[in-house]
Amino acid sequence: MHFFLIALILIVAAQGYFILAKRFNIIDRPNERSSHTKPTIRGGGILFVVSTLLFFFFSEFQYPYFVLGLLLVALISFVDDLYTLGSKIRLAVQFIAISLVFFQLGIFAEPLWMVPPLLVFCVGLLNIYNFMDGINGITGLCSMATIIGFLMLNGEAELVPSSLLLYTLMALAIFGFYNFRKKALFFAGDVGSISIAVIIIFLGLHFGLALRAPIIILLVGVYLVDGTMTIGSRLRKRENIFKPHRSHLYQRLVQRTGLSHLQVSMAYAGLQFLLALLVFLMYQMPMQQQFLALFGTILLLGLLHFVLILKLNRQEYPDNLSTNSGQAPRAYGGKPE
Repeated sequence: MHFFLIALILIVAAQGYFILAKRFNIIDRPNERSSHTKPTIRGGGILFVVSTLLFFFFSEFQYPYFVLGLLLVALISFVDDLYTLGSKIRLAVQFIAISLVFFQLGIFAEPLWMVPPLLVFCVGLLNIYNFMDGINGITGLCSMATIIGFLMLNGEAELVPSSLLLYTLMALAIFGFYNFRKKALFFAGDVGSISIAVIIIFLGLHFGLALRAPIIILLVGVYLVDGTMTIGSRLRKRENIFKPHRSHLYQRLVQRTGLSHLQVSMAYAGLQFLLALLVFLMYQMPMQQQFLALFGTILLLGLLHFVLILKLNRQEYPDNLSTNSGQAPRAYGGKPE
């Protein structure tokens, strides 16, 4: 009965936001760089914030600093969905939000040398998650695979209340009703991609530190490899990574192969789920074996990414973005143009 009530609240919130967004014209309009062909409501990922607030209320206000950090970054991201904000403002709030997550988890009590690089890594991952939100289904489906991975781990370790994971999974599923379509009814927006990233970073740090399991990084392995490989490639070509682009592997798969957005998103999510299974099987193994599996898997994913990009670049198929629908590709640290 409890979870039915939560699901009902999330459904009402989703439909309410859909109606309000249409009324107040919170719309992502297509342009020459877009992956969609009709104006579409953005900001539907606010559901992920609602689900966390529901957990906060029903858990008698557990993890207050994490929730505060999430609210701060969600607010600035939602404003950024409405008006283009400067990158300095966004980054400053992101660093504050991740610092609050660190404070919640007691990371500032860890050796001082590890805090600054971990902070930079987490903010970088936060933005990679945002950059990857470019086609229908990819944020929702990949995040569902990641949360299921945390659910499997939590079934063994019981590190967080299962309701936090289940509420988030329900929010992702309800969001999917509006987004997992050929022509999405709404997009996650910055507020959605950034918010789910903060939730996943909180969970990843909590589980990784408590279990002393570095292999947990693979729960975001697909995003991490695609994002870093794309950044590296653009830097190597001396391209401005702050400019909008269509260089991600998932974008090229849609452009060059004729695969739909949802087909590519499901392939990414399927691979992420396989990585979650690997994490579950190996998280209790000796540290040395975990590091070997971690770096070996990242190397294989990087090689696969390189080979696919090379193969797609050699093809001379015209872009078919006009036949698909999805969110506009994002600029690194900026908004779609």
